[in-house]
Amino acid sequence: MSHLIHTTPPAAPAHTLPARAGVGLKPEHVQTILQTQPDIGFFEVHAENHMVPGGPFHHYLSRIREQYALSIHGVGLSIGADAPLDIHHLNALQRLLDKYQPQSFSEHLAWSTHHDVFLNDLLPAPYTPDTLQRVCDHIDQTQTHLKRRMLLENPATYVEFAESSMDEASFISEVLRRTGCGLLLDVNNAYVSCTNHGRDAQAYIRALPLAQVAEIHLAGFAQAADTHGDLLLIDSHGAPVAQAVWDLYARTLALTGPVATLLERDNDIPPWPVLLAEAQVADRQLLALTQAQEALA
Repeated sequence: MSHLIHTTPPAAPAHTLPARAGVGLKPEHVQTILQTQPDIGFFEVHAENHMVPGGPFHHYLSRIREQYALSIHGVGLSIGADAPLDIHHLNALQRLLDKYQPQSFSEHLAWSTHHDVFLNDLLPAPYTPDTLQRVCDHIDQTQTHLKRRMLLENPATYVEFAESSMDEASFISEVLRRTGCGLLLDVNNAYVSCTNHGRDAQAYIRALPLAQVAEIHLAGFAQAADTHGDLLLIDSHGAPVAQAVWDLYARTLALTGPVATLLERDNDIPPWPVLLAEAQVADRQLLALTQAQEALA
């Protein structure tokens, strides 16, 4: 069955994220942020943490949203699952997005559900024609239901499927072409996956549809060893960004130009000044690139 290709993507929010660095909004930092009003590009929250009728998360996010741009990042829609999307989850997402009107909404190229069981992980899928059709159908349904363009994030992977008939960059490129969704390029995921599978991370990024990159993620990883004793990188979000990832980020910006960049930290969360300082490393690169482009204009 042929797949309908969108010539006009679903409408995006009126504004996009600024080409600045942002960080994930953590409860332990909210009071400091509200009191000091730091100069930062945007904040990002996980959608599932706010799928409740009220409470302190909504109270503080409403106050943050009054002053800052916002990215909402989903971790539970299960775009890659071999099953229909959960309509209740989609409805909850719609209510959340309607309430906060974020400049960006994103989800993962992964699955996390099986029947009525939710697995607290982002699991890979084989890159086959059947998976391609299913992922495109799910993204079409999501964008139509939410009435907005979503961004799809490249995954961090530790295993690959022998049945895959496409490489990941080709698979993602075709998904974006068919659905009109955008790309959330996680540079750390690219480095982790390519290291784990013995590939060139820079070549992988060059093969992606970089004109569709609307947000970049940076994060730290952990190191382990697989059953053969070979190096295994784990996307832990629990450490500072590694120098190799900073280097890959700089090479990526040379290809994409300035793009809104999130510093992810979900484990071993440091004090606010430490997290802000790391975000400022990315911000300085973005501002320097922006100024260089303006000087040439």
